Amino acid sequence: MTLESCLRQIREGMELDFNQALSLARKEDLEPLCRAADNLRLAFHGRSFDLCSIINARSGKCSEDCRYCAQSAHHPAAIPSYEQIETSVALGQARENDRFGVRRLSLVTAGRSVQADQLEGLGELYAEISHHTNLSLCASMGFLTPEKAARLVAFGVRRYHCNLESCREFFPQVCTTHGWEEKVATIHIAREAGMDICSGGIIGMGETLEQRLQLAFELRELAVLSIPLNILTPIAGTPMADVNPIAFPEVLRTIALFRLINPRAVIRLAGGRNQFGPAQYQCFAAGANGAIVGNYLTTAGNGLEEDMQAIGAMGFSFQDSPAGSQTVRSV
Repeated sequence: MTLESCLRQIREGMELDFNQALSLARKEDLEPLCRAADNLRLAFHGRSFDLCSIINARSGKCSEDCRYCAQSAHHPAAIPSYEQIETSVALGQARENDRFGVRRLSLVTAGRSVQADQLEGLGELYAEISHHTNLSLCASMGFLTPEKAARLVAFGVRRYHCNLESCREFFPQVCTTHGWEEKVATIHIAREAGMDICSGGIIGMGETLEQRLQLAFELRELAVLSIPLNILTPIAGTPMADVNPIAFPEVLRTIALFRLINPRAVIRLAGGRNQFGPAQYQCFAAGANGAIVGNYLTTAGNGLEEDMQAIGAMGFSFQDSPAGSQTVRSV
């Protein structure tokens, strides 16, 4: 099938299959592929751009051995460690995001899961953020039980983030202390508790193009409508410190394909994009329509003002994203 016939198929409500996506990935030149993905983004989402931010609410000493992560206790990476961020520090970050018009804020905790008493402490932090800002609340706190999920909902959390990180096939190369299936189980628990789902992964860890596409299809099967894509930032002290960086054209190709496979989702650029300097904003002309702004967990991001100005200059509007809308525009 041609690129144009694939676009027509998607606009008519039919999904690409894996072989179609793989053919596009291998045969289409990058420029027309990105242009097609951007037109599809415009058709399904208009000029809406979805902003969110994260706070590293509990840092370091994680029991899991994720090979990319500086927070793992298995790796000798030099990062700050603390049980819970100080309320004043978290509120300062939350207020800055609110002032710039960021829509959502997630508290992120290192570790396999949070204990019940730790969860209650985080609930108090959520209450402070809700009192002082207009931010919608998200959480990324490892594996859930139905009881923990219910407590998060009671705190006002409306979206749960649990990255698959990679496709099922490649996941054993990323982590051995938990499995891909456990992540999927937590996604189901969060959704059953009434939370929206945010889930994506990291590209550039040594996976193949086919495996990136597998991840995109797995996310589609899980009906995820917020898909953050991180680009590996090799961190000294981690097993992936010496992984060869992914080439920027491959980043753009991946984003475009994720858009074609998941047309109704917000494709959200996350950690690692700033390593490409000003060129990073080309990602938002390749099908992406969201970003995690500000700093990340253990790496620095762009300044909020810098991001807002650059993205706004591309014609985006920082309003509520119509992810999941049934309306498809003609472009």
